[in-house]
Amino acid sequence: MTTAAPGTTAPPPTVRNVWTRSRGPLLALLALVISGVVIAALQSGEQHGRLDPRSADRTGSRALAQLLTSHGVSTRVVTTSEEAAAAAGPHTTLLITDPDMLTEDQLTGLHTATAHTPGRTVLLAPDSSSLKTFAPGVRTDSPATVSARRPACSLPEARRAGNALLGGLSYTTSLDGADRCYLSGDEPTLLRLPAPRTGRDTVLLGSPDPLYNHRLTEHGNASLALQLLGTHKHLVWYLPSMSDPSAAQDNQRGFLDLIPSGWYWALLQLTFAAALAAMWRARRLGPLVPERLPVTVPAAETTEGHARLYEQANARDRASSVLRSATRTRLAPLIGVSPTHAHTPDILLPALHAHLTAAPGAGTDLHLLLFGPAPADDKALVHLADQLDALESSIVSQERHAPREHPDR
Repeated sequence: MTTAAPGTTAPPPTVRNVWTRSRGPLLALLALVISGVVIAALQSGEQHGRLDPRSADRTGSRALAQLLTSHGVSTRVVTTSEEAAAAAGPHTTLLITDPDMLTEDQLTGLHTATAHTPGRTVLLAPDSSSLKTFAPGVRTDSPATVSARRPACSLPEARRAGNALLGGLSYTTSLDGADRCYLSGDEPTLLRLPAPRTGRDTVLLGSPDPLYNHRLTEHGNASLALQLLGTHKHLVWYLPSMSDPSAAQDNQRGFLDLIPSGWYWALLQLTFAAALAAMWRARRLGPLVPERLPVTVPAAETTEGHARLYEQANARDRASSVLRSATRTRLAPLIGVSPTHAHTPDILLPALHAHLTAAPGAGTDLHLLLFGPAPADDKALVHLADQLDALESSIVSQERHAPREHPDR
């Protein structure tokens, strides 16, 4: 005989053991924190985006802003259409760096605020949405590559600047007095539309390249940008922003509005495919085919398994019904009742009373015992099973001891 050895208690961990186990993750976490602090420190300087006069990046415009300042032009940066409309007073130049980002209400508000004041409005790469408001009668033509182009027009600013890097969008118009410069084919990439009555002209630039920091010193870009934006002493540099409240109010779109239209057709096709698949899988597979069990299951195991299932489900009603039905089926042939009437109280019960007149349990309420309601609890169910067994035993015992008639020999 062997006995189990008593369990040994592990010694408590020491500080050195804890440090040895955790120093790797702690060092990795420390390196991650230090890296985050260094990156945050390197990027903590004020960052600005494309065509921002405060940005020294390649696509920023700080060099042009400093050049304008050295020529006495004050530059005011605004990021909302309300600020731009309020700042674009008489004798100012309004530069809109991304006009197609503006909503229709924003474009209309800016045009209304500047239409009757002398000055200049410069639009960078405007498309049809902004042209409809600021330059009616002008439409975009085929796109052009950005390259050095000759002025090929009589506009003084372009003639003094000479060759410049332009391209992007080209424009076509039939308006009289328009200056068509830096042609791509037969269409201009710089278009100036005069307004003699109001004194505010409109300049359309097909590409913003002449304003970039890394392009300013190429060809006549600096001269052209300085003359186009420095005609007046005050320049309003409008950088449209997604945080502009007027844009949010005018362009409140739900989630479904962001879904491309093609996805609706795809969803419709998927719905039809799912319906067809459901119909295919729901088809009738024919009648059930009985199969013989590969092994023989003893009746006792089957009975015990059913009893456990009834117990787990608290199905006392089902269990009592099975017990009563089985008892009635076994009692019917013993008392001379046809199996077809074994479950008919009006036939079964009188025959039982006739056999139990002188037997024990004759006073039992047979109707309640064989056809009564379900037991209230497990104890009552056990008592019912005992009563049924006693009833069946009394009938069997009576049949065994009953005198039998023998035929004459």
